[in-house]
Amino acid sequence: MHSGAVSGNGTRKPGRRSLSPALCAVLLWAGTALPAAVARAEFGLEEVANKARELARQPFSEKERQVPEWLTKITYDQWRDIRFRPDHALALDPAGRFRVQFFHTGLYYHRAVAINLVDGKGVRPVQFSPSQFDYGKNTFGKRVPADLGYAGLRLHYPINTPTYHDEVIVFVGASYFRALGKGEVYGLSARGIGVDTALPSPEEFPDFREFWLVTPQPGAASVTVYALLDGPSVTGAYRFDITPGDETTVNVACRIFLRRPVQKLGIAPLTSMFMRGENTTRVFQDFRPEIHDSDGLLLNFDGGEWLWRPLDNPTSVNASSFLMENPRGFGLIQRDREFDHYQDLETHSELRPSVWVSVQGEWGRGRVELVEIPTNREIDDNVVAFWVPDALPPSGDPLALAYTLFWGGGEASRPPGGRVIATRRDRGTHEGAHRLVVDFAGGELSRLREGKTPEAIVSVAGGAQAGELLEQQVVSNPAIGGWRLTCQVRPKTDRPLELRAFLRQDDHVLTETWSYVLR
Repeated sequence: MHSGAVSGNGTRKPGRRSLSPALCAVLLWAGTALPAAVARAEFGLEEVANKARELARQPFSEKERQVPEWLTKITYDQWRDIRFRPDHALALDPAGRFRVQFFHTGLYYHRAVAINLVDGKGVRPVQFSPSQFDYGKNTFGKRVPADLGYAGLRLHYPINTPTYHDEVIVFVGASYFRALGKGEVYGLSARGIGVDTALPSPEEFPDFREFWLVTPQPGAASVTVYALLDGPSVTGAYRFDITPGDETTVNVACRIFLRRPVQKLGIAPLTSMFMRGENTTRVFQDFRPEIHDSDGLLLNFDGGEWLWRPLDNPTSVNASSFLMENPRGFGLIQRDREFDHYQDLETHSELRPSVWVSVQGEWGRGRVELVEIPTNREIDDNVVAFWVPDALPPSGDPLALAYTLFWGGGEASRPPGGRVIATRRDRGTHEGAHRLVVDFAGGELSRLREGKTPEAIVSVAGGAQAGELLEQQVVSNPAIGGWRLTCQVRPKTDRPLELRAFLRQDDHVLTETWSYVLR
């Protein structure tokens, strides 16, 4: 699984009656003229859903809007040298606070996407022109067709300083997109949908084939983008309400239509990278102590329980399922914010955003699935998490869901109590055993009564037949203002052994549940 997402500089990591706001935006766009509007009373998710429904009734075609073959054979360096001219950016609002730039097709991006501008009176196609791009050292600029089309788009908004338009969200490559909060750098990505992920059969990667950019009202703090998804097995309609800020929020509403049956449908997929962390036992010749965009999966169950699963880089593909009914949320989190733990002056892993999926409404029965794939390279996105519903609608009927994505480092309230700060492991002091060292901090842990040590509740899945809990102890950890749990476990079979633990005092739960699998 590779994100295919691209950062703002084009590098992959190693989105009045007489003069309408939309027309103002067009005039601000370097004088580029757009065709006359197609009159419509309104445009919204239902209009996109109607397109997706009709598309699902037709055979899938990969040929539509394909770019010239020669352009798909350019090198990565050649594609990187094609840059959008900032003075040609499309201003969505009269004040020019929300601006859009576009990506050029070629190399990885074999199909152009249609992009439209929407105001209260109609819909206008955004016209591609080679003059919008600087082709750098490339000599093929004059060969680029005038109607080529774009590979994707990125939205700019001043979130760090009032005078600079920061890149805040990017849509490019299949159904991938990623966003930033204030002071952050790009890390993990989201996707519109996952189809047959981590199965013996090939995974499908549907594309966002068309976008609609809605001009915001003057002074608005958010902007709306609609997208039409198309793939061999599914089509879909999406609404993204994007609010840039300290923690950028993206409200997502979607309608999914099945073109044909699928084995596994992944809702709100998150794709990240984990190569090395505090709990990794694999050896890498690298000066950096840790290398990851996310270090754990966080879950919030309907009953209120919070669960933390540290990520790892396994020696074989690992798929874990967490059965849930009406989940409150899940996310891939970058908790470790200490530069000293990464020592990377270029990538700044400590500034990578976390993404929390806050579920809207009741999603019913299903599971959150976590897939971890072995990797020796940090350019590989080897971690994915998504929701898999137990039941899918029949062909022709939509699966309608809504959720909010929170992109940022402000997970102070998730969970509201104590949390796992670090997980470490070694072979311990008992023959055939593993020692796990888990640090908890936050919530009430720093305010416990003098001399009152919290109690650790440690459980081994499968009971005594699966593994033996040899010892456990909890001690104060003044360095973090919290507590350290140390336990040793001896597996009794060759099968993966799941452990869970949390801290409590006088039957009052103080922390989230730590979950770990010994393999």
